[in-house]
Amino acid sequence: MYKFIFLFAFFSFVFVNAQTADKPNRVKGTVKDQTNLLPLANVHILNLNSVKGGLTNEKGKFEIDVKVNDTLYISYLGYQSIKAIVTNDWIKNETADIKLTAKSIALEEITVYRYNLTGYLQIDAKHIPVKDDFRYDIQGLKYGYESGGKSTSGVNRVLGSIFNPADALHSLFGKKGKELRKLREMRSDDATRLLLESKFDREMIAVMLGVDKSELPEILQRCNYSESFINSANDLQILDAVNDCYEEHRILKRRN
Repeated sequence: MYKFIFLFAFFSFVFVNAQTADKPNRVKGTVKDQTNLLPLANVHILNLNSVKGGLTNEKGKFEIDVKVNDTLYISYLGYQSIKAIVTNDWIKNETADIKLTAKSIALEEITVYRYNLTGYLQIDAKHIPVKDDFRYDIQGLKYGYESGGKSTSGVNRVLGSIFNPADALHSLFGKKGKELRKLREMRSDDATRLLLESKFDREMIAVMLGVDKSELPEILQRCNYSESFINSANDLQILDAVNDCYEEHRILKRRN
């Protein structure tokens, strides 16, 4: 009888603790500059496990739901991005100070070209070079923002991908199913969606996809997105473009 009571109590304890461990905890934090310890406002915080995020307020403070061992990705323009692991101590104390280090940025050389304009729109419009774009819409967006003729090189890349037995896109997407599912989940969280809409550095997309951000242009080029879109789109549009490309890849694979 006593043995039965002991076993019942033991398994009840394990069950309760398992439920508690699986339940998200609300933790707080303050993000500061490493050098002067001043708080940083509008720092991007993303839980890579739950794919939910937010921003620090004017005092550098934030709150977010986490579980033990979740990874928070913390990024801010002009600062080195970091990953912070959620520990039991953080959950127990409910708050933590996080310090970011400013980047040393070297300005790249640019070339400015002069165009001799006449002042007449119809004439000047014919002489200003415009790169052709060839993608008309992105899944999830209400409007298209690219126009122009088809890019021959872009079409060749896609045709090469379709008919190449090795399938270039498979090497990019074939083993990224879990990561791509998380990318899709990012759109379902309002705070994360607004966060991505304000970013242009591709860092969060690259981290979630598990690639170097320098690889993203190659991925989008293979999916027939124009150079102007790749260079000017915000991170939310890039996320939609990658998701759209992945869905096209899945359709092609099923057909083959």
